[in-house]
Amino acid sequence: MKKRNIDISIDIYDESELNETDKTLVHHAIAATHNSYSPYSHFSVGACVLLDDDTMVIGANQENAAYPVGLCAERSAIFAAQSQYPDKAVKAIAIAARDISGQLLSKPITPCGSCRQVILEMEQRYNNDVRILLYGRECVYIVRTIKDLLPLSFVADDMRTH
Repeated sequence: MKKRNIDISIDIYDESELNETDKTLVHHAIAATHNSYSPYSHFSVGACVLLDDDTMVIGANQENAAYPVGLCAERSAIFAAQSQYPDKAVKAIAIAARDISGQLLSKPITPCGSCRQVILEMEQRYNNDVRILLYGRECVYIVRTIKDLLPLSFVADDMRTH
C-alpha cells in the first residue's frame, strides 16, 4: 500500500489587507447578495467574476420551488460572463453570503461541488488558475486555484483512453 498526502494552501486576510482590485471584487460580491432570489432557503449568495481584461460580472443565487432548477451565485456569474464575453478568461471569483436574518456571514463559505466543477472547467478552458476569494466578516480566504478545493478532480482528459 502507498499513501498520498494532498496539501493545500489557503491565505487568510483581513479585508483591510486586500489590494484595491480584490476589495472591489469582494464588495461587488457582497452587493450581489441583494440580487439573490432565495425565498426557500433565505440564504443569499453573491459572486463577482474578474475577467482577464479586468471586467467584473456579478451573479446571485436564484431559487425555484422545483429545487433542482435553481442556480448558485458562482455559476450565475460565470455563465453570465461567458455568455457576454466568451473570449475572456476568468481570472478570479469572489463569493459572499448572508444568513436568514440578512447578516453577512462571519466566516467564509466555499462553493458547492457543482460550482467547483464549473470553476475547474474555466481553468481547463483557458489554461489558467482562477483565484477564489471567500468573504467572511472575520476574514477573507484566498485560494490560488480550484484544485486546492477540488483535489483529485475529474477533467475532460480523464474521459479519453490512454
